[in-house]
Amino acid sequence: MKKPRILILGAGYGGLMTAVKLQKKLGVNDASITLVNKHDYHYESTWLHEVAAGTIAPDKARFAIKDIINTSKIDFVQDTVLSIEPDDKKVILEDGELEYDYLVVGLGFEAATFGIPGLLENAFTIGNINQSRLIREHIDYNFAMYNNEKEKKPERLTIVVGGGGFTGIEFLGELANRVPELCKEYDIDRDQVRIINVEGAPTILPGFDPELVEYAMNSLEKRGVEFKLGAMLKECTPDSITFEKDGEQETIATKTTVWAAGVRANSIVEKSGLEHNRGKVEVSPELRAPSHPEVFVVGDCALIMNEETGRPYPPTAQIAMQEAEVCADNLAKLVKGEDELEAFEFINRGTVASLGHSDAMGAVFGDKKLFGFTASLMKKVIDNRSLFKLGGIGLLLKKGKFNIF
Repeated sequence: MKKPRILILGAGYGGLMTAVKLQKKLGVNDASITLVNKHDYHYESTWLHEVAAGTIAPDKARFAIKDIINTSKIDFVQDTVLSIEPDDKKVILEDGELEYDYLVVGLGFEAATFGIPGLLENAFTIGNINQSRLIREHIDYNFAMYNNEKEKKPERLTIVVGGGGFTGIEFLGELANRVPELCKEYDIDRDQVRIINVEGAPTILPGFDPELVEYAMNSLEKRGVEFKLGAMLKECTPDSITFEKDGEQETIATKTTVWAAGVRANSIVEKSGLEHNRGKVEVSPELRAPSHPEVFVVGDCALIMNEETGRPYPPTAQIAMQEAEVCADNLAKLVKGEDELEAFEFINRGTVASLGHSDAMGAVFGDKKLFGFTASLMKKVIDNRSLFKLGGIGLLLKKGKFNIF
């Protein structure tokens, strides 16, 4: 009897965790499992803001996929996915095509620019390791150039971050820590540097408790971050941004605009023919695509409604890894001929936002609020737990965050 073919697209939190769980649940004779990813490494996307700010090295935030998967059970293919053809049960890659009996889609997100003129061409995004490395090098370059030009250009020392959500605020926290080091390295007065956050909503960190939001703003403002709230970005050029607040437009000269205000599901999903809602598949309780039950969707590409709020759950690493465990369980059951599949139920273990190396805030264990060093310590525990779940004690010891003080 022919072994069922399981094809996993993407080695982010959802895809890689699905592969890790499947290799424990299925033997080599049970199924043929293939994992496809553009790069030969997985990167911790929740650490990319640190890479972008230059507070950790790029290699700290990534590790080889083959160090995690059992290559005797899982075939790893390094290639780029071009399209999914669910009616024919195949996936088109740059260097060929693969057929499947069961498909897991975990292709991650893309930046959403909302049609703002110049944003796509002139702003940086924190989307992957290479983009984050580019931001770090660009900031370093502008600081280095500042004192090497006869005419000083303040826009070289002005950094604008678009978006006051999770990624934007965590990046601002790392920047607030890194800028004093850059000033010392390049002989620049800290007062010459501006770090500006432009957010369209009346407050940062939507969904967070107001007390936590206030703490985050106070912490960042004390370290020199300026907030422009209720400000809608209207245009981005190589040398400036323009925003509108209270009916008036203002332009800020800057050579560094980092856009962290919106993501969308991978466009491949939108073009695949799968039923979707703005690029996300509204999956069944078992995480299957309604129109194609042999297709499972996890991570940023999956849309799961929170019945309590009536809104979708935000796409976080926490939910992606929980989805992956249920996905792997259900695939293993299908392979073994079991019909009773598990329904996904999100268990919210809390959320902590980093505000720099030794500062953070968040809520865990229901509604227990954490601030400052205690929250920062919990953030590192959360990061280390993710590593342990993916790669065990070996990966934790190799990549874990143990720099507590």
